[in-house]
Amino acid sequence: MSVHWFPRTRVGRVVAVVVTLAVMTAIVTLTAVLTYQHAATPSLKPSNETPTIPSRSATPVLPGPSLAADFTRLESTLHAKMGLVLSAVGDGQSVTTLGDWQEGPAWSTIKVPLAIAAYRQQEPPKLTEAMRAAITESDNAAAESLWATLGDPSTAAQRVQQILRETGDSTTVESRKLRPEFTAFGQTIWSLADQVRFTASAFCNNENEPIFQLMNQVEPDQSWGIGGIPDTEFKGGWGPAPSGNYLVRQIGVLTSPTGKVAVAMATEPASGQFADGTQELGEVARWLTGHLGALPAGHC
Repeated sequence: MSVHWFPRTRVGRVVAVVVTLAVMTAIVTLTAVLTYQHAATPSLKPSNETPTIPSRSATPVLPGPSLAADFTRLESTLHAKMGLVLSAVGDGQSVTTLGDWQEGPAWSTIKVPLAIAAYRQQEPPKLTEAMRAAITESDNAAAESLWATLGDPSTAAQRVQQILRETGDSTTVESRKLRPEFTAFGQTIWSLADQVRFTASAFCNNENEPIFQLMNQVEPDQSWGIGGIPDTEFKGGWGPAPSGNYLVRQIGVLTSPTGKVAVAMATEPASGQFADGTQELGEVARWLTGHLGALPAGHC
């Protein structure tokens, strides 16, 4: 077998061609890889879409049906008949109804529209010590004195009723002492749904602001339930049925991350004891605190 030797210059040209082909192949391969990676990697350019930021709250924001189911679970742990109605503040808001309790005597919660009616009766409107005592201490004698400034019982009832009508609340204010040992106005049958409509609308009326400011100054011994939640305007009411069993209820306005929430709630504890009623409303208040981001909220 014979061996052929190529001239040195010809060998150099062959090597150069081989190297050139190898470099071109590497460039094509690298380009393909980079193109694939660019297509697979999300764009880092700014977007007009608002990014979704996970909630920092310990309790997730729940949709309506889940909120109802969660309240049902809470209710099952309490020895009481419960009711809770919520809405965003403002006129004509839809309401969220939770629990089974719906209506009963207003007791001292009616002192809020009563104080508003008495406040507006002044020329010019001004706060009095009786208004302050009726709201911050729930003083019955003070409330009776406000009632008297509005006229005879029938006229007084109509004037308080007019305050309710302004808010879309059709409740009829009681002018008679059906049970003589209690105030006539306190025996008004006031549903939670109507209470929350009143609270949501009245809160946004600047004429009522001085009374709502008093609702943020309630005495510590009456600051149970939603009274334990910071930055809350509230008023409680309580009283016994003819059987002696207590009804305990509250109205108020909470501050949530997205706005203001009108609240009306009530409990009839199985024990019939006032102290148990306040404790159960405290449980509801803790539940509300844990679900603030899921509650209907708005702005005036």
